[in-house]
Amino acid sequence: MATSLKQRLVAAVIDREGGYINHKSDRGGPTNYGITQAVARENGYHGDMRKLPKSLAVRIYEARYWNSIRLDRIAPISATLAEYLFDFGVHSGPGRAVQELQRTLNVLNGRGKLFADMPVDGAVGPTTLNALADYRKHRGGAGAHVLAESINGMRIAFCRGLAERDERQEDFAYGWFHRIVNLRNEVESDYGERLALSLYSEIDTGVA
Repeated sequence: MATSLKQRLVAAVIDREGGYINHKSDRGGPTNYGITQAVARENGYHGDMRKLPKSLAVRIYEARYWNSIRLDRIAPISATLAEYLFDFGVHSGPGRAVQELQRTLNVLNGRGKLFADMPVDGAVGPTTLNALADYRKHRGGAGAHVLAESINGMRIAFCRGLAERDERQEDFAYGWFHRIVNLRNEVESDYGERLALSLYSEIDTGVA
């Protein structure tokens, strides 16, 4: 069976994050499958993070990072942009990812000729979606590519800033950059397809 972009993104991030980690320099504290303890608690899990069910991690990724950013609406406009926003949201929070999209669209609207400036509120509503559609209509596929890569560039700059402000974050800087630069290859490859098939088969059979 063919997998969806959402499934490939979730499978890739779970594979990349691995299992339980409690790194002394990680500001998020203990994590499992990349889910922080705080996020697990927000989603009703109060057990040992070492025992976080993989099926719950999948549901959290789908709801918190795909659904909340309305990537089902963004992916048809630009699958690449959806990929970048999803992983940016996982890494730095969905609100921050959306704010970068909104800020970038605001400077690409031809001083209001293509669409009006929007509030930078971190929420994807009709205004943001309509602006993105208008941008794509005017700039085409090449313009969508420029927008997506611009967002990825902003993300790299944001991660660099974290390491500049807190030297402990240099422990992660190369890994962050590697992740950002290679994301599309991981998600869109045959390996990404196999990861998604394996993960969702595992979830469907109730193993995880």
